[in-house]
Amino acid sequence: MKDDEIIIIDYHIGNLNSIANMIRKVGGKCKISSEVDDILEAKKLILPGVGSFDHGMSQLIKSDLGDAIEEKALKDKIPFLGICLGAQLLTKGSEEGNINGLGWLDSDTVRFNLDDRPELKIPHMGWAEIKRNKKSALLENLDDQSRFYFVHTYHFKPKRTDLILTTSQYGNYEFASALSKDNIYGVQFHPEKSHKFGMQLMTNFLRI
Repeated sequence: MKDDEIIIIDYHIGNLNSIANMIRKVGGKCKISSEVDDILEAKKLILPGVGSFDHGMSQLIKSDLGDAIEEKALKDKIPFLGICLGAQLLTKGSEEGNINGLGWLDSDTVRFNLDDRPELKIPHMGWAEIKRNKKSALLENLDDQSRFYFVHTYHFKPKRTDLILTTSQYGNYEFASALSKDNIYGVQFHPEKSHKFGMQLMTNFLRI
């Protein structure tokens, strides 16, 4: 493995190739892997994912990668990025299912409450701007007009506001769209589908 190679965790869920293509497009090196040895040697990790929370956690448990991932993220404290469902799995759990999440971030994952907003449909699908809540190397050269692509029915509900990296709006509904704690980052949006803004975010992750 190359020293600067990012490992994209393959637990048989999500579009891994589009993330790999984005990393390569901005000059990074990456490898899609489901091997424990690759995880343990990694300098950076990305946990992708699309679909339901319980299915994602079940697949991660079935992969037998959990201990290795936790060792790298919580003990070795390498840069760790969760994307979409992969970010939700970093929370304590989701209203969508019954299986506990990894619990690295003190947040729940909750369904959009749009009862008083009948004009808004779920899933929330499309482009939305991010508003920075705190300074972070992941957001270098990205301002509050930066737009990212979203497809989701559930969103973060952090128990501590200092976890909130960015917020976004769906109509007049504001939600936390990215969280961070130390070396761990979780983004609800899809940087790999977000053109120049996603390229900048991935470039930033490469530089962390």
